[in-house]
Amino acid sequence: MGVKLVGGRKRISLLNVPVDIVSEDQLEDVISDLLLDKGRHQIVFLTLRGLLKARGNSEYAETVRKASLIIPISKRIQKGAKFLGRTEPVRYMPFDFAIKLLGILEKHHHSLYLAGLKPAELQITTNNLRDSFPGIGIVGRYAGYFKKEAEENMVLAIKKASPSLLFVGNGVPGRSNWFSRNMKNLNPGLFLWCGNCFDIFSGKKRKMSKKSWESGSFAVWDVLRKPWKIIMIFPHIYYLLLLLIFKIRKL
Repeated sequence: MGVKLVGGRKRISLLNVPVDIVSEDQLEDVISDLLLDKGRHQIVFLTLRGLLKARGNSEYAETVRKASLIIPISKRIQKGAKFLGRTEPVRYMPFDFAIKLLGILEKHHHSLYLAGLKPAELQITTNNLRDSFPGIGIVGRYAGYFKKEAEENMVLAIKKASPSLLFVGNGVPGRSNWFSRNMKNLNPGLFLWCGNCFDIFSGKKRKMSKKSWESGSFAVWDVLRKPWKIIMIFPHIYYLLLLLIFKIRKL
């Protein structure tokens, strides 16, 4: 895929999209090796919709292909890999992964920069993370929803702070693509976008229960609350058709 793999993990290809297999036991070694590598390493949470989008020639597809760590968060991705005879990847809940990542950073005395949200929400997030992970040095923060001309100032502030992890939430244009657009102007480190994580840290949303996440029942309740989301069944059908096509080609 043209990306250097570190940490002894395995990378599979699912529908021609890279997916990493990282067990919880491996995670600390993988993160530590990425930081020791002194490179610019983006971590991507891969949804089913994201996987389908990453099959094309979009900016997001390029972001995924260049990412150093691609973490599946969809049960469909797990099942699809198993159906095609690939090694089944480990699925993470984004918030839990973020907590594990921050715990690793704290253990090894690394630093953190936060970007996104509105100023008051970002302040709450900063305070909560400082209380929860006192061993992490929070070396800066930058509120989101800024004017385009302020983006250069944000990049410069992050570069000067040179954090081990640049953690970004909603309010920064481009979401995961923001990193690939600005990577060359940033110092080495880890980069992660997770809008839902910031919403939980700031108190805007409640954390989903582990039971709901594992069972997938949250998706049913989401459709009941927002009926228009029933249209998401079509990407699932398309995904199943692609799996069948790939399976038949292998026979």
